[in-house]
Amino acid sequence: MNVLRFSDLIAQGQVAGRRVFIRADLNVPLDDAGHITEDTRIRASVPCIEMALQAGAAVMVTSHLGRPTEGEFKPEDSLAPVARRLGELLGREVPLRANWVDGVDVQPGQVVLLENCRLNKGEKKNDEALARKMAALCDIFVHDAFGTAHRAEASTYGIAQFAKVACAGPLLAAEIDAITRALAQPKRPLVAIVAGSKVSTKLTILQSLAKNVDQLIVGGGIANTFMLAAGLPIGKSLAEPDLVDEARAVMEAMQARGAAVPIPVDVVVAKAFKADAAATIKAAADVADDDLILDIGPKTAALLAEQLKAAGTIVWNGPVGVFEFEAFSKGTETLARAIAESSAFSIAGGGDTLAAIAKYGIEKDVGYISTGGGAFLEVLEGKQLPAFEILARRAAA
Repeated sequence: MNVLRFSDLIAQGQVAGRRVFIRADLNVPLDDAGHITEDTRIRASVPCIEMALQAGAAVMVTSHLGRPTEGEFKPEDSLAPVARRLGELLGREVPLRANWVDGVDVQPGQVVLLENCRLNKGEKKNDEALARKMAALCDIFVHDAFGTAHRAEASTYGIAQFAKVACAGPLLAAEIDAITRALAQPKRPLVAIVAGSKVSTKLTILQSLAKNVDQLIVGGGIANTFMLAAGLPIGKSLAEPDLVDEARAVMEAMQARGAAVPIPVDVVVAKAFKADAAATIKAAADVADDDLILDIGPKTAALLAEQLKAAGTIVWNGPVGVFEFEAFSKGTETLARAIAESSAFSIAGGGDTLAAIAKYGIEKDVGYISTGGGAFLEVLEGKQLPAFEILARRAAA
């Protein structure tokens, strides 16, 4: 995808002395006392800010935080804790500016954080007047918030439409590159793991991937619905019987292309959904009426691991079992370790997937870990993200 990159502007010497507006994703979790409990997104945003400062720009950064009501400031919606943490990471004070839409005083070599952009009236509806005011604040707009790339809002889309120059920051550019490598120009075989509790939430993703991937591994409650479609018993496991026809259609679409949706040959079952429930390994055909399937079995995990090790590209979204419970975590662990050992280019995204990657300590062995949950899923669905679309359009113009 052809977009202008912030790194290119810096290399061309076009950033010194310019006003640079960075839309970052600093939407971090806070506890009841307003303390940041996990700062990955802030740390991930630092390189772009440092690039701009080192290039001699006057730097403005903004982000949303939580879901505030537009036009109604409440202390818990403030980016103040983010400003403090950003200051620590940058080794300098980062002033927080409220009511910034009509003007910001910032000099080259300085950085200011602009208060929660979702407090501005018209932000979520991408109000043109608001977007034009934001665009007027800067010479260069840098989109570096992939987590918001699937939303067309004033601070993500409108400003990119009207700013003198609009470009992708390093985080967004890395996402574009990884997604292109995994989906647009994949090394084959391309294997996708799509897991989760419901087929309904991922049906469009499954249908889209079925047209492109060589193996479509399903897990969790989704796999149970596919087992039903294959005529296997699932006891009282979580499933969506009303979507069996859709699951069958995905299997048939894959089959028609000589591709496959591997159905589990064995599973791990329990009589109750509890961490201390007794786990029993059963052949897929032997699931009893009162069984709950909570993981794939060791034979299935071993077969899938072999496919992953032989893959050219792996796309991973979702654990294949209830990996939070130790007795039902082996399937997800086996696949995670196979991905880590595979020579394939792997891209992983989604909150539970990131938790599994952290649990098994394989961060360095995954080719690319996507920072955007909803945006990552929409890319897998084959949707054109608004952020990519407007940046590509600006680059073409």
